[in-house]
Order: sequence, then structure tokens, then C-alpha cells
Amino acid sequence: MVSPRTIILSLTAVALTFSPNAFGQGAPNAAKSAFALPSVPPRSDPPKTDTGAANRLTPDQRGDVFMARKMFREAIDAYRQGPQSAPLTWNKIGIAYHQLGDLSAARRNYEKAIKVDKHYADAVNNVGTTYYAQKKYKTAIARYKKAIELKPDSAPFWSNLGTAYYSRSRFDEMTTAYQKALELDPDVFEHRGIVGTELQDRTVADRARYHYEMARMYAKAGKNELALQNLRKSLEEGLKDKVKMTSTPEFAELRETPEFKELLTLEPRVL
Repeated sequence: MVSPRTIILSLTAVALTFSPNAFGQGAPNAAKSAFALPSVPPRSDPPKTDTGAANRLTPDQRGDVFMARKMFREAIDAYRQGPQSAPLTWNKIGIAYHQLGDLSAARRNYEKAIKVDKHYADAVNNVGTTYYAQKKYKTAIARYKKAIELKPDSAPFWSNLGTAYYSRSRFDEMTTAYQKALELDPDVFEHRGIVGTELQDRTVADRARYHYEMARMYAKAGKNELALQNLRKSLEEGLKDKVKMTSTPEFAELRETPEFKELLTLEPRVL
């Protein structure tokens, strides 16, 4: 069983990103409307509360509320009361198990979703994240590619593919996949949270090299501030080859900035 700390929805280092209409942005509002008592002026008689509000939520909606509150076991119980023929139900149960660190149970439920709908790209991607978490990068890459075939406009899928390529030291392919993810969603690498139907993984071993490659990608995309941020993180994680920083073509424009020159004066250190 894997510790939840190793998991980045957008899990840490692989993507769990949920679409807003799945459980994302609507979940907190649903929670407020269902469970928060309204403000009322003082009165002599005790106010009547709507005790049936929670019961009016569907099992899927109740599960989404529990997910937003990080009550994953309760979410599983709620989702299981939903339609067994819906691939979304099995996928969400899988995500809840994933958050608990139970990768085997997560994969079983993702595969149930795929059995119901073999074209369900989110579940295919999420199967890939379970293999990535187990460091089975080749298998993870195959699943991510299959998910992309089914849903080529998903930025988290491309992000996951790039992260898996990185873990196999295939840096050029990583950059290509990350650039595609960035084209589809300029904020793809900034997403946080556990609400959605697609998992996004960002857990990597060599953090210094990872942030350096991210800096290259951002610089090439013209996102200089993010490029500088990642260069600083790379130095903080122990990058020692500053000569490489001054010769990398993607940093040509940055090299003339005061911020870049300041980075060159910093001593590498490990956080």
C-alpha cells in the first residue's frame, strides 16, 4: 500500500485533475447549500432546519462533497450507492482509493470503469498513474498514450506522459509532451487539488534536473517568470552546473536580465 504523500491529483507528480462538472468547482457550493445553516434574525421560536437537504443529494453528489472534504472512505460508500452501470461511478471510487494509497483497489475500479466503457479516457489515464506510482514507467507510458488517443485535447494526459518520459530519462520526449500540455492549458502545471476525474502525477526523483528541464520549457514558451522560478528551485535542489545555465539556448533572452545574473551568484544548496 502506498502512502498518500506519494500521490499528486492535477497526485503529486502525476495528474488527479477533476473536471468542474464532475466534482470540481461545484462540490464546495453543494456542500454549503446542503449542510450550512442559513443566517436568520433572533426569534422566540426555534427555527426549523431542513433536515432533508442532505437526502436530496444524489449518491454521486454526496460522494463529491466527501471528496472535497477529503473524507475518502465516506466518498466510496456514497458512490457505491450510485448506478453500477456508470463508468464515472467506478472511476470516482478508484480515485478515492487512490487518495487512500490503495493502488490495487484503485486500479481494479478504474478497470471496471473501462470494462463498462472502453473509450473512457479518464479511467485509462488513471490506470497509468497507478503504474507510475509503482515505478512501472514503461507500462504507464503505454496507458497515457492510449488515453491521449481517446482524448487528445487533455492537458493532464500530456503532462503525465511527459513526467513518465522524464522518469525514464527521455528528456526530449518529456519536453515535447510538456509543451503540448502547456499549449492546451497554460496553467496545467499550476493546478492543485483533488477534485476531478483525471489524475495528474508530478512525483519525480531528481528534482534539480526536473526543475531545470521545466525552466527550459517555460523559457521556450516565453514564460520567463516561471522559467526563473524553476531555475531557482533547481539550484535550491542542488544543481551545480552553472556553466550549463549560461550556454543553454532557451535561456538566451533570460541571460541579460538582472534576475538571471542574480541566480548565477547563488551557491547551490539542498532544501
